[in-house]
Amino acid sequence: MAGIGVTPLRYRDTGVDLARSARLVERIRPIASRTWRPEVLSGIGGFASLFRPPVDRYRSPVLVTAADGVGTKLRLAVQTGIYDTIGIDLVAMCANDVLTHGAEPLIFLDYLAMGRIDLSTARIVIEGIAAGCEVAGAALVGGETAEMPGIYSDGDFDLAGFCLGMAEEERIVDGAGIRAGDQVVGLASSGLHANGFSLVRRILESTGASLDAPFDEEGSLGRRLMTPARIYANAVREVVRKVPVKGLAHITGGGLAANPARILPAGLRVRLDRRRWAVPPIIRWVQEEGGVDDDEMFRTFNCGVGMAVYVDPSHVDEALRTLQAAGEEAAVIGEVARAGPRDRARVSID
Repeated sequence: MAGIGVTPLRYRDTGVDLARSARLVERIRPIASRTWRPEVLSGIGGFASLFRPPVDRYRSPVLVTAADGVGTKLRLAVQTGIYDTIGIDLVAMCANDVLTHGAEPLIFLDYLAMGRIDLSTARIVIEGIAAGCEVAGAALVGGETAEMPGIYSDGDFDLAGFCLGMAEEERIVDGAGIRAGDQVVGLASSGLHANGFSLVRRILESTGASLDAPFDEEGSLGRRLMTPARIYANAVREVVRKVPVKGLAHITGGGLAANPARILPAGLRVRLDRRRWAVPPIIRWVQEEGGVDDDEMFRTFNCGVGMAVYVDPSHVDEALRTLQAAGEEAAVIGEVARAGPRDRARVSID
């Protein structure tokens, strides 16, 4: 009880409004339910979600998990007021990681923290998450929405995602079978995806470029920077089903210079030919406006390649047909070679 003469404090006085949080949950429920698979037993609103894994479709099922965020691309979302794509980025960062093992994304959970819950902004962000889940084939079954005054300023927020998938143990894609001579097929990126935005923001600050300035016939500079990452679920599912894929690499943090090598067995390297794929105009803009050299670009950005697929030369044509039929721009961009004693980098881009 409050002391005599003391005005009683309420939780709401600290900046946390439980009623507003409850309203957001009610708004989220129908959005999330659009993504639900038949295996969902309970979703948004409880203490936890229930999901019956489709183990009957697997002889020896293996769970595959991933967690990620969207980095400082969040700051551009706030600056531009473009909130409808950042949720797609969140799903892409997690689901594409799960896909690299040939796994089927099953469920997705999100974490959204705001200084003060803005119902409109939160709904738009979660609509984007749901849209990404629909593309990935994962059910948005729950998560956490937190109001954290004193940690985040009004208007600021943080976003994280968690994806769980399943793979057949004997068909797990892990790169172990990659050999010298195998071909690397690249899947085109949609732009910057969600990596390297601290450098992008520094370039914006140093050049004074306006986010509202027209960039191309489709929109402003800000809109092009906020183009969401591609989710390669449909294409990867199809190519893994039809072709003996040896390895899959998501080109994420560390860029094109690091990620293709993460799944290579010892003693191998990758040689990429930069003439074999197109670099999106927004990535060229970043390099030209920032005066960023090639090596730094390759260490930081995907530079036009969002996913790399490793296949035996005898399966290249079928892989290309399958990926292109699934709606992806795909091309052979390099090959696997033996690493020499003087090779310092396991990825060379010429």
